[in-house]
Amino acid sequence: MPSQSQPRAAALAAATLLLSATLTACGGSDSKDSKDDDLPGQKLSWKDCPAPADSQGGGEAPSPLPGGAGWQCATMKAPLDWAKPTGDTIDIALIKAAASGDKGERIGSLVFNFGGPGGSGVTTLPAFGPEYAKLRTRYDLVSFDPRGVGRSAGIECQDAEQLDAYFQEDSTPDDDAETKKLLDNVKAFNDACEKNSGRTLPHVRTTDAARDMDLMRQVLGDDKLHYFGISYGTELGGVFAHLFPERVGRAVFDAVVDPTQTAEQGSLGQAEGFQLALDNFAKDCTSQVADCPVGDTEQDVKDRIAKLLKDLDAKPIPGIPPRQLTQTAATNGIAQSLYSKDFWPYLTQGLEEAYDGDGKILMLLSDSMNGRNEDGEYSNIQAANVAINCADDKARYSRQHVEERLPAFRKASPLFGEYLAWGMLGCTDWAVEGQADHPDVSAEGAPPIVVIGNTGDPATPYEGARKMARALGEGVGVELTYKGQGHGAYDSKNTCVRDAVDGYLLDGKVPKSGTVCS
Repeated sequence: MPSQSQPRAAALAAATLLLSATLTACGGSDSKDSKDDDLPGQKLSWKDCPAPADSQGGGEAPSPLPGGAGWQCATMKAPLDWAKPTGDTIDIALIKAAASGDKGERIGSLVFNFGGPGGSGVTTLPAFGPEYAKLRTRYDLVSFDPRGVGRSAGIECQDAEQLDAYFQEDSTPDDDAETKKLLDNVKAFNDACEKNSGRTLPHVRTTDAARDMDLMRQVLGDDKLHYFGISYGTELGGVFAHLFPERVGRAVFDAVVDPTQTAEQGSLGQAEGFQLALDNFAKDCTSQVADCPVGDTEQDVKDRIAKLLKDLDAKPIPGIPPRQLTQTAATNGIAQSLYSKDFWPYLTQGLEEAYDGDGKILMLLSDSMNGRNEDGEYSNIQAANVAINCADDKARYSRQHVEERLPAFRKASPLFGEYLAWGMLGCTDWAVEGQADHPDVSAEGAPPIVVIGNTGDPATPYEGARKMARALGEGVGVELTYKGQGHGAYDSKNTCVRDAVDGYLLDGKVPKSGTVCS
């Protein structure tokens, strides 16, 4: 869990690919000093997608969809500074799969943002593409690297060697010396961001990305923006709806960020959410017919995990050579596995092996959260995550404030509370002032937006969906509840959720607000 992060669906795709590979054995460029006096009228040049850059996560070019349809990539120019729309521009990397149905039935483009902030939509959409086959019958599926991410003027901070060390450091200090080391590490990271990306840092706010999406809408040839936002993507969608209510088309928000919370309240809510997910994991494991290999009772599972983390604080164990599994890396890996119930078997196996002194699987999970691939290279997901959050959030927390709040965080989660509390220091001494205490998503005049909350979501707790629906405004937010586990609802394949979302996006059938799926 990076400092002040809003977790992301993008990490799920990365973890699936990384774990499956290990356990079984589009165009764009950086910021440019160019000008374009007619950005809305630019013509996109769609070509076969190249292999992702390291900043996007690396790997191979996206495979064709079932049926053979290929992915196309292009680059859109956007103003570096939206206050100076005819000034210098940056490149925004896009990806698309054309609609599969009859041309006469095509609605337009359906733009996806998978969260983060910091996740590359250019790499994530192909990973989930088959899940959206029905939606592709009437939409071009489109996603993008938001500004500051991947190939869209990606934020650069530390190099791979420095990041290896950074993510191994103790993030839950026990004394003054460890606290000073934590503060020094945060400052070194933040200073590197300013040194390497200072020109871009003031221009990666969510409001900037929302304006990019309106430009994208125009360049794609759509009168309205049809949108599917997941995790942080719901915040981005809410900000777009606030800025351009009359330009909202059919929109769905899944795994919803609470737009009424400060950064501290969001971190505390995540502590509660991850603790709930851990409780549910322990209950599931110990309720199986066979014995749970990581504990005899629900409490025993949690006690053994707590002991493992305490032991790792004193003495790390071998992870992925030459790195060792530290307390911080293990906590990160456990959290990553709680994003989806599909990852619970990995968590069970990872814990079982860690108890025997082998930290490889928990480190793989931690690596996927941090954007590290098998070659030791990092995407810029964490750099972008910090940069966007710190540009958005006005709060700058001190050591004293964190120490005063530690009891509340420990109460919210004995396992994750301290980690998330100390993570609030991520924007201390950041080079750019934060914009607001929380985003404005009021969207009077916008059409209905379907807002889905998952009762077992660890990263964006269920209550956030209701608050988003209310904040959007009467007649705009349409609340749907999914009684399930994991981060998000649509990709759970729950038939009730799928039917409601597909019915709205494809046929315009607005579900009844208050609908419950289980």
